[in-house]
Formats: sequence, structure tokens, C-alpha cells
Amino acid sequence: MAVFLTDEQDEPVDLERLRRLAGFVMRDQGVAMMELSVGCVDRDTMAALHAEHLDGDGPTDVLAFPLDAPGDAPSDAPGRGSHGEPGLLGDVVLCPAVASAQAPEHDRSPEAELDLLCVHGVLHLLGHDHHEPEERRVMFGLTDRLLADFAARASHA
Repeated sequence: MAVFLTDEQDEPVDLERLRRLAGFVMRDQGVAMMELSVGCVDRDTMAALHAEHLDGDGPTDVLAFPLDAPGDAPSDAPGRGSHGEPGLLGDVVLCPAVASAQAPEHDRSPEAELDLLCVHGVLHLLGHDHHEPEERRVMFGLTDRLLADFAARASHA
């Protein structure tokens, strides 16, 4: 398992914390031989991605772009051989500026909001959704548990 991070914006972000959190979620959910990319972008970049992929207007807080589903055989994917290469779970794109702006609305710090959005994006890549009430209950309950478990582990480290 590998988590790759990019930071193409100016807000302060603890990239190592995001890496640990994304890896924690993947391990908790039983995802082993997969790679994940987490990128932090500015408002303009996020607005462009939001418009291009979801016909959205303006920047959003998080976008998830799934590639391989957990369990897919990487050797079946185009361009990859059968040499044990990890699958590519996908990309989570975060906008720390939007997260910072909306954090007070949710009574969270900017870091806590970014943590929640990171978990949210990874769970989307793992097939979770929140369109239906039961899906929403499951996904948001799982998000809360993962954040609490990660915080508990971090406090013991």
C-alpha cells in the first residue's frame, strides 16, 4: 500500500498527517495492494475540476476519482503486467481553502475538516456513497468511527 501526496496550493497542510490518515483508512478497510493519490489544490484548480467532471459551479471541498476497485487484479489493467504491481485505487483531491472556510460552519478546526474530507474521499474510492438515507447513515457512521480511531491511535503514539 502506498499513499502519494501533492500540494499545489498555499494553505498550511500537514501532509504527513493526511498520508497517515489515508493509509489508516485503507488498512482499516482491508485494502492492501493498492496505491492512492491525495492532492491538495487551490480554489481555481478545484473549481475547474468540479466544472469539468461534475458540471459544478465553483470550488468544492473534495473530489474522488476512482480507478481500480479493491480486489481488481492489477495484471488485468491496461499497461500493467503481472509482476505484483499494486492496483491504483484512485485520486482524492482536497481544497484546503474551502475546508478552512467551511470548518466553522461544522464547528471543526480546519485540520479536522480536512481530515474528515480525506476520509470521505477515500471511502468514495472504496465504493461508499451517500445518496440514499441508509447509504448516508453507513458512510457517515464509518467516517466518524475512522476519525475517532485515528485520533485515539495518534494520542497514544
